[in-house]
Amino acid sequence: MRGHVSKQGDNTGKTGATNDNGRLLDSEDVKRATGLTYELCLRECGSEPVPFKWTIFSQQFGSWLLPWLALISQLPFGPEDRLDNLEAVLLNVGSPMLAAYSFALTVFNGRWVARRFSKHNYPNIHRAVWVLSSLQEAPLRVTTDGTLLASLIVLPQNDEWWRELVEWLAYPHTWSISTVASITWVVVAYLFTVIDTFDSSRHSLDINADGLGVGLLWLWLLPIVIGWLLVSPKCDEVRLRSAVERANNIVYTATDTHPVLVKELTEERAIYLAFGEEDEYDDVLRRDERITAPIYNYARFLPWMEEVEKVFETFAVVSERVHRHESVDPGIGWVTDGRMYGRGPKPHERNRVGSASQITRYCQGGADGRTPPRSRWGPNIFSRIALASTLAFMLQWGSVGAAFIVEFYTPTTGESPARQF
Repeated sequence: MRGHVSKQGDNTGKTGATNDNGRLLDSEDVKRATGLTYELCLRECGSEPVPFKWTIFSQQFGSWLLPWLALISQLPFGPEDRLDNLEAVLLNVGSPMLAAYSFALTVFNGRWVARRFSKHNYPNIHRAVWVLSSLQEAPLRVTTDGTLLASLIVLPQNDEWWRELVEWLAYPHTWSISTVASITWVVVAYLFTVIDTFDSSRHSLDINADGLGVGLLWLWLLPIVIGWLLVSPKCDEVRLRSAVERANNIVYTATDTHPVLVKELTEERAIYLAFGEEDEYDDVLRRDERITAPIYNYARFLPWMEEVEKVFETFAVVSERVHRHESVDPGIGWVTDGRMYGRGPKPHERNRVGSASQITRYCQGGADGRTPPRSRWGPNIFSRIALASTLAFMLQWGSVGAAFIVEFYTPTTGESPARQF
């Protein structure tokens, strides 16, 4: 124990120091003291509260806390509503575990969707993986009614839709000079705090804190910020709306005669973003899902998985049909394109055109022409939830828990350095 008391005791040789059980110790055993009597505390320290000193507060605030508060501005946001951005800030600061959980889910989902589609081969499948992974921060919806989704995947006229959407979504949220400056400021401030903590020359000074607990309390923020910068989420609500809407203006669908633009027939789209209240019946329950800040990815996890599975099923069926050299129109023989796409030959455009009924049949799996039953959310869902939860728990309590331990085992000091055990 490190503390400061007078060596003067009463005529019994007691100093006022106690052991773990509260028993008074003799002067010879004072080095084994772990506590003080209340009377000794009042005599040595007084009963008045320590006056607030602005100079000490401002210096410690600027050195220990301000760099971390500045780093919060580097977190990805994106909602058009400023109150939603403020709510995202409060959620990140108030719940580090939720921030880490959403980040871990985003990373795992990106890896999962890439592995899920890698077993199949069809034009635009790699673009589909990139698009679906990039839309994790949006309320993604996929329409399976009619021929909209089948036409989007099969028709060669829609190759441009995939190319344009990838291009319009390819805006970065990545490193900048301000980001590097904020991270550097935090790292340097934390290193100085750690060095200052273990500086033996400070042990005799009249101080009551060294900032290590504050640094550990906010340490979780650093990997979260750096992680989002590496992932570069597409969370700008205005850009997301614009990209998908522009792409949906050039999407085609099959008819009984020839492909036509979908906008000439209906307002429905195969892939769209449900930002509007009119898009959902349970609008209140899906509010968090529509906020594009990445910390809300926990709310989009299951709905996003369900929509991805719809797209995956169609790609899986048409990929198998290409493997068997089946054309959309049974009356057209298989044409060898000569070009490779992925792990196999790229199907010729003549093998990818047909009427609406032919495309619908072509995208239905199973021997009887029906799609076999599937899992609503796909495989490995609970393993990702468990792993993301474990990593989030470790990050929060590895930093916050360490801060609690540091403060708990830091002795309270404040008396004159001349009066020591």
